[in-house]
This record gives sequence, structure tokens and C-alpha cells, in this order.
Amino acid sequence: MVVGIVVDQMRYDYIYRYWNKYPAGGFRRLLGQGFSYESCHYNYVPTYTGPGHASVYTGTTPAVHGIIGNNWWVREEGRETYVTEDKTVQAVGGTEAAGQMSPRHLLATTITDELRLATNFQAKTIGLSMKDRGSILPAGHSATAAYWYDGTNGAFISSTFYQPALPDWVTKFNAAGHAAEYLAKPWNTLLPLADYTESSPDDVPWEGAYKGESKPVFPHDLPTLAAGAPASVQPALKNSGETRNPQAPTQNLDLIRSTPFGNSLTTDFALEALRQEQMGQRGVTDFLAISFSSTDYVGHQFGPNSIEAEDTYLRLDRELARLLDALDQQVGKGQALVFLTADHAAAHAVGFNQAHRLPGGGVGPSVMRDSVQRALTRQYGPGQWVLSYENQQVYLNRQLLRKKNIDLAKAQQDVAAALLTLPGVTQALTALDLQRAHWSEGLGMYQENGFFAPRSGDVLTVLAPGWLEAYAYPVVKGTTHGSSGAYDTHVPLLFWGWGVKHGESAAAVRIVDIAPTIARFLHIQEPSGCSGVPLVEVLR
Repeated sequence: MVVGIVVDQMRYDYIYRYWNKYPAGGFRRLLGQGFSYESCHYNYVPTYTGPGHASVYTGTTPAVHGIIGNNWWVREEGRETYVTEDKTVQAVGGTEAAGQMSPRHLLATTITDELRLATNFQAKTIGLSMKDRGSILPAGHSATAAYWYDGTNGAFISSTFYQPALPDWVTKFNAAGHAAEYLAKPWNTLLPLADYTESSPDDVPWEGAYKGESKPVFPHDLPTLAAGAPASVQPALKNSGETRNPQAPTQNLDLIRSTPFGNSLTTDFALEALRQEQMGQRGVTDFLAISFSSTDYVGHQFGPNSIEAEDTYLRLDRELARLLDALDQQVGKGQALVFLTADHAAAHAVGFNQAHRLPGGGVGPSVMRDSVQRALTRQYGPGQWVLSYENQQVYLNRQLLRKKNIDLAKAQQDVAAALLTLPGVTQALTALDLQRAHWSEGLGMYQENGFFAPRSGDVLTVLAPGWLEAYAYPVVKGTTHGSSGAYDTHVPLLFWGWGVKHGESAAAVRIVDIAPTIARFLHIQEPSGCSGVPLVEVLR
């Protein structure tokens, strides 16, 4: 039995920052009995959820697996696409918008695919998460199943890519109404408010309030907040991948995503999957890929120094303890191989930095796009020169450039020059220059590893340290991620259980090294695009 755990938006320092408040069963058990890589980093940009999950499980970067962001512009179709969007499949158990999903954009196999291949498809591989991309990409192309949450009906759903109907146990789990139960009580802190000394005061101007709240402070009255019509409770988070249904019930079950109880619901579902699918008990190695998403929603809204974030991690620690105890009981003590990492980390909130005289700021993606459009209009005349600004990249209207006999290389250089005049921008790399050179380290390496020519933009932007994209600009609340700064790339990497000796390493390792390490543990083939290497310290 292998269990992969990805904690969405987990900074490496959260393990030690809240250490004194963690009981013995979760993070303390993983570190006390397992092996920790203290310097694990992502080696590409942008550091987003889709690319992060894909890179963990394929053992390679977006330059190879093709998942360059949560969204990107499709030149051939003249539109934006979502990372797991697939209109050729149908929803199973949920709404069409939430359910038409599959891993078809992923261009490499995953370690879960390789386990299926190695066992002649006898192994069960299941992905589950509140987010579709947090479930689908880790589960891989040949998965037994992938399940994700639909906030319009409070259910874990799937698509016909995997199966024509939900298994009976999933249907029964959904019918129990667990999401509504969690939202029936206010969110109070686990500990007395005064004990959260690792965090900022509860009422600070850079945190985002829930829709319906006057201030972002405890207690958060979830029953009242959930009683209204469904609405986005996460203004700081773009590209969530969930589409609201105007005909949905009046209770906002989607609210649970942005509370720590989304992680509790994920654990509930994971334990039910373990039991009902008899994973780890069938004489063949199974793989359960779990992604805890609520840490990301809470982090985006309140920032990494909030009491909300701290309380969410204290509660996540208890969910990990529940999961490890269940593995002991079902698979056998120490007989499951577990790894834990994150799909990215996060920057400090802009307001937090400013309040403490630290460098940083916010830029508006729409401002960036419009500024480049105006600059090109002044230079080339009227026309829609910019099709999109996505993943910190400018997508030019190449058809219009050809029609006006404007050289693409020159246009890219002109865009780079325009970007460099904007606040917070320190570098702008053209796609053509990126393809003509090679970087083994530094900012160029991050851009090169994240660049996939058929899907990436024409000019790639680099922001100064501490600067981030604010989609509600000029209002900058909460935080985000996506840069090559250590605050976004440095994540935990823990191994625990079967075949793992206690220890730690300060060696610099990359997120793409996880998949080949699991392959070596299991003596199976690495994923098809793998560029990582096995981590020898944990294998000894």
C-alpha cells in the first residue's frame, strides 16, 4: 500500500512553526519515525496547483508533462482551457460543469500509471481531493477511479473517463450529507485565541472576509454564511476550476472548501475508500493519492500568518493522525509506504509585508495585459495585439502580426520592453530567446523548465521577490503563489512507513525526485517523462 499526500499550499516552515502545538500522532509521528528532506524545492515556474500535482506524480517538469498552469490559452481554438477540462466525457454524480474532467492534457505517465502497468492493471489506484485537478492528475491516465468535490450538491463526483456510475459506497457516503453537518457549526479555534502566538492578530486589514462577514475574525458563523445562495467565498483565488450552478440548493455547500473542515471531509472519504475498496489487503500493491485542498483556500483568503491558517494546520495534523491510525489497522503497523509533500508554498500577504517594512507588492494581471496592449497599439496601430495574459505570460495575436507583416521576434522584444517599465517587473524573457538557450540554474532554469512551446505564451514575466499577482487589484488581500522564490518553491518532503528508516537530510532535492524514488521502492519503471532521480538516503 502506497499513500501519497499532497498538502495544497504548504510552506516548509509550517512543520516547525507550529511544532509545539502538534500532538504526537500527525506531523510529529511522520518526522519522529520517518525520513525528512529539509531542502526540497520546485525547479520551475509557475508554482501552481495543476503543475505541482503533475510534477510530483510524473517525476518531471511542465516542459515535458505539458501542464503549464491551471489554465492556459489555446491558440488553435482561440480560447482559454482549464487543466483537466474534457468536453468528451460526462459528469458522474454531479453537475456537468464540475464533472467534465479527465487527465487528457497530461502528456506523461504518472507513478500511479506505472504501478498499474507493473501489476498488469491489478493494482487499485485512486485519487481523491476537494479539487478536481488535485485528484485527477495524481491518479493518472489508467486510474481505477478519481473523485473530487462538487459544491453544488455537496458530493464527491467523477466522470465517465473512469466509470459510468458511482460505486454504491460513494453514493451512500454522499447521501449522508457530511458537508452540511460540518457547516452546521461555527468555526471556532481549537485552542484559546490568545494561544495563537505564532500568528498575526485576528483582525488585520490584509485578510479577506467571507462573503456575508463584516470582518475576517473568529468565530466564523458557518451556518449563517452557508445559508445564503451559493457564491464565491474566495475572492483571492482565481482558476479554482469550479463553476457555480445557478439552480443549486440555497445552502452554500461550497463554503466548506474554505474552512479546515474540507480537509476533515477529505479524510472521511479517504478512510471510506480504504475500507470499501479493501486497499492494501488484496495481495497486490495499491496506491491512494490524497490531496488536502482546504489549506490552499484558507491560505489564499487569510494569508500564511493568519490565525485561520494556523488553526487549519493544527486541525490537519489531527486528520493525518486519523489517516495513519487507519493505515496501521487496515494494512498493518508500518506496512504502508507514505510520502507527504506540497504542490507549492506561498508568499506573505502584501499587507503583512508592508506593515513590517518588508519588500513586496501586488500587480494586477488585467493591468499587465492592458498596459502591453496599449504599448503595442501606440507602436503598431489599432488591433487586438494581446489575446491573453495567463501564468505571468503574454499571449500575442500571431495571426494579426502575420497579417500586418510584423516579425514575431521583434514583437516579443517590444512586449518585453513594455513589461520592464511596469512596477514589480524585474525580467521579461521572450519565448524565442528561451528556446535558443539553456540554463542549468538561476531564473532562466525555472522559466525553461516551466515552458512548453505549444501551450506557453510569447513573453514570460519575472516579478521582484515578495511581489505577487492580485486578481482583485488594486485591492490586495490574502496571498498567492507562482514565483521561483523560496517562499513558493520550498516544501516539505517526508517519507514514512514500509522500508523507511528514521533520519533526515539537508541535501538539495527536487520535487521531481519523488516519483523515481517511489519507483525504486516498488522496483517498477519510472514514469515515461521522468527527469528526476531516486533519493538514495531514504532508500538505504
